[in-house]
Amino acid sequence: MPVTATRIHADTATVTVASLTKAITDWSTRYFGPWWNATAADDAGPGSLTDASLVLADVDPGRVEDIRALVTDYGHEETTYANARTHVARHDGITYAVQPDERIGYQADGRRLVIVGDQAEPVAVAAARLARELVRSQLLADGWTVLHASAATHHGEAVLTLGDKGAGKTTTSLLLALDGWGLLANDRVFVRPESDSSLRVLPWPSAAALGLGLLDATGLYDQVREKVLDGGQLHPTQHPKVTQALKDGRREPLWHKTGKELKPQFFPDQLHSWLGLTLSTEGRVSGLLFPTMSSDATPALVETGRTLTDADVFDQKTEDRYPDIFGLTPTATTGTEAMTEHLARLPHRSLLLSHDTIASAALLTKTAKEITATP
Repeated sequence: MPVTATRIHADTATVTVASLTKAITDWSTRYFGPWWNATAADDAGPGSLTDASLVLADVDPGRVEDIRALVTDYGHEETTYANARTHVARHDGITYAVQPDERIGYQADGRRLVIVGDQAEPVAVAAARLARELVRSQLLADGWTVLHASAATHHGEAVLTLGDKGAGKTTTSLLLALDGWGLLANDRVFVRPESDSSLRVLPWPSAAALGLGLLDATGLYDQVREKVLDGGQLHPTQHPKVTQALKDGRREPLWHKTGKELKPQFFPDQLHSWLGLTLSTEGRVSGLLFPTMSSDATPALVETGRTLTDADVFDQKTEDRYPDIFGLTPTATTGTEAMTEHLARLPHRSLLLSHDTIASAALLTKTAKEITATP
């Protein structure tokens, strides 16, 4: 069976995902292509897979059992990785991990990662996730910082939207994108100060979570429901109750018993093919938006005093979804202090948004255009 491979590039970072199962490498091509550069490799023979950062991913239930046994024998710690219970063991410089409920096994030796599972789709999801982590590690070493922000661009000029969970980061980027801006990211971005005193921003590719109520309020619900009824598949991290809600025509927000809203999860390419949005691959940061949401408020600029905080920066202390269990994060990083100082000098606006998406969009577009027009 021939080896297939996808090579992923983001600025100076390069990672290869290789597999005997073409569906696994095709997944990475689809996932990273819209925001980074991901292409199928023509020379994917074993002798060509010498990349420093390499993900080898395959369907191999026997290997899962082997890794599970090693994790048990070596003694392990338990953590949560990508919302899944994960057992981690280390021996002779190699990290072994297993997610028993998902039946996924991992082996990490430096920047060479092996991922195995019982079925192709979960392995493909895990391989893309770890490929992104390898890109992150390289970009961090090259002076980039990950911010908890959404971003939209206009003629190459970007506005970053920051705030606590539920503040309106995704709503802001979606409303700007619906008004013709380029959607660069909906939850995280890479940012780095440049030698010309500008601040560059790159996407963090991920599934986009857009609530049922937001889809309805922005007029996108019907076309999404039609796609689902026609057999279209959203991202597999989406809860089955969301798929059923779309089939049933439910438009009200759907909640998990934990209090978390359950939302449709879109592949990056579906933001264009299903929602008609334009995606942006990079920009120069012109300013910051700090929204807050109040359902019945009149959208307006407000004075909140909100500025960039430590909670807006993803590092080993604040990263809660993808802890560095494989030791990929550089021990020393540069650029974060210069980045925060640069952001503090840029124009920033605090806005009160509401469920009136027309009024909120008008305020956002006006404010964002004023920021990007500032010399």
